[in-house]
Amino acid sequence: MAAFRQAEDRNRDSAAPNEAIVREAVRGCAAYQLNWFDAYLWSYAEHYGLPEILTEDFQHDRLYGTVRAVNPFVGLR
Repeated sequence: MAAFRQAEDRNRDSAAPNEAIVREAVRGCAAYQLNWFDAYLWSYAEHYGLPEILTEDFQHDRLYGTVRAVNPFVGLR
């Protein structure tokens, strides 16, 4: 149970916005014409070094900074 609490606390801390993520999201709005929510999602991934985002809201297979947007629904029709 203690390990679960530790993991929960770490996850809560890492999901909190910080100044760098907010600044990067503002840059994402301007550079990529993203809405605020999408820019924040991208900024979070960029900040923490995530290689890709699964989303149908971004252009499929495009790099946004170092993060690749992948639409998981492409090719399912």
